[in-house]
Amino acid sequence: MNRTHHNGELRIENVGEIVELKGWVAKKRNLGALVFIDLRDRYGITQVICDESMETVTKEVKNEFVIHVVGKVVERSSKNPKMPTGDIEIEATKLDIISPAALTPMIIADETDALEETRLVYRYLDLRRPKIQQNILLRHQITKSIRHYLDDLDFVDIETPYLTRSTPEGARDFLVPSRVHNGKFFALPQSPQQFKQLLMIAGFEKYYQIARCFRDEDLRADRQLEFTQVDVEMSFMNTDEILAVCEGMMAKVMKDVKGIDLPLPLKRMTWQEAMERYGIDKPDIRFDLELVNLNETVKDVDFVVFKSALNANGHVKGINVINQAAHYSRKALDKLTDIAKTYKAKGLAWMKVNQGKAEGPIAKFFNEEQTQALLEAMNAHDGDLLLFVADAKYEVVCDALAALRNHLGKELNLYDPESFAFLWVTDFPMFEYDEETQRYYAKHHPFTRPKESDLELIEKDPANCLADAYDIVLNGFELGGGSIRIHEQDLQKRVFNALGFSDEQIQRQFGYFVEAFKYGTPPHGGFALGLDRIAMLLTQSESLRDVIAFPKISSSSCPMTKAPTAVDQGQLEELGLEVIADDEA
Repeated sequence: MNRTHHNGELRIENVGEIVELKGWVAKKRNLGALVFIDLRDRYGITQVICDESMETVTKEVKNEFVIHVVGKVVERSSKNPKMPTGDIEIEATKLDIISPAALTPMIIADETDALEETRLVYRYLDLRRPKIQQNILLRHQITKSIRHYLDDLDFVDIETPYLTRSTPEGARDFLVPSRVHNGKFFALPQSPQQFKQLLMIAGFEKYYQIARCFRDEDLRADRQLEFTQVDVEMSFMNTDEILAVCEGMMAKVMKDVKGIDLPLPLKRMTWQEAMERYGIDKPDIRFDLELVNLNETVKDVDFVVFKSALNANGHVKGINVINQAAHYSRKALDKLTDIAKTYKAKGLAWMKVNQGKAEGPIAKFFNEEQTQALLEAMNAHDGDLLLFVADAKYEVVCDALAALRNHLGKELNLYDPESFAFLWVTDFPMFEYDEETQRYYAKHHPFTRPKESDLELIEKDPANCLADAYDIVLNGFELGGGSIRIHEQDLQKRVFNALGFSDEQIQRQFGYFVEAFKYGTPPHGGFALGLDRIAMLLTQSESLRDVIAFPKISSSSCPMTKAPTAVDQGQLEELGLEVIADDEA
């Protein structure tokens, strides 16, 4: 039972050949004297014709049966230009059923009738759909392109452990109890961060890994409990050189996978500029609609919402939705207000520009001079819709307007969905302050190096200390990022102290790591990109679940295997564990 060709391979030049094909029955059409079968494998579909002499076996054949066909390639009388094999068909001389199939709970086609829950329960059937298969195959192309690129640059692919120690900072760890060391736990790695730095200390200079990572956090469309990242680290290279390596890698991926020539170098923007212009550190730069700082413009306006924000050293920002005033009714504006409130804004103020004047509920608070100053500051003209958010907290203003901007960009079709806009965001804050715990946390991780110009700010003014860190953004999604790492013992200790770590805590959590710094540490840095997100964006999927073979759902479970599940009492006893029921906890 050999196969001479796959089902996406035969063309007009193969006419006259005797071939053997295998695959799944995608569709069967009985036209009386003739039966037409669309035979599918992962390479494509070939049409097979069976005459009356094969009636006994074709009567048994149903959709999703696995069959073996022997026949002659002939030219189709009615060609199908939408199919790569649409110029030919197979006149079958023999057909064998390899494996029958029960009636499937879903249609196996690009467009299916199944809800996502059903698709994921029967994920092995969902993965037969050509659309999903193409997503997984494109993901493979991405990883192949990345490996070729890094191999050519003399990087070494090195695996790091899955069973490591817990690091309480950051997201929650997945813990693995040790049978041998009763009462102690391994943790699954949130990233190979410390190990790749240790590999630099070990002298490998150029490391990469397509690494599996694990974080116990709430799921969403672009987040999974287990994910894959392209992990890269290198020694003796500065920031520009590291960014150039990453840019070259993404340029190769875009060329190999999408046939697109990515112009280099990529655009760069500081974190501060991104927040001022877009309100977010991962801006979608495919469209304008930028935020405008209005603190000076409205400082004398007698509108209580603006005045109370500014009196609390807060901010007033706005966006000009050009030529869309007529598009938004009061009801539509209420929906925009609800979006702003989701991001903790107290509300959304608005104006419409008509015949050089501002109209709307807050227009009465502006005199003629203030109105003209506002229109000039926002470059507003007749027909424009002006939206405003004011708050004592800068983050609230930015978050709300950034969410509105992204919503409007999609709703108003302000960008080409087929386009790809890359951006580097650089110079992130080194620390961020948490009001609840009254302490600073690392914006990226505690091994990130401050910018050389800001070393003295670590203790003096941590809020304004910038990191030599960078994120790469595509179409409003953070693909990943990295930084130059700290390689000096004393500087690492200063950063730990700024984060509130005592010497005892440093030793307990990072003792083996800081010990390694004693023995000659090269300057080093790197980056990590989310492979799942790259695949999601390049396939233009709505969710990571469409580019991961067997994903989890929002309830942090697997519908197909029903994991997580309870385990035998004997297993628990062997590990020295006891499960407390929910009503006892």
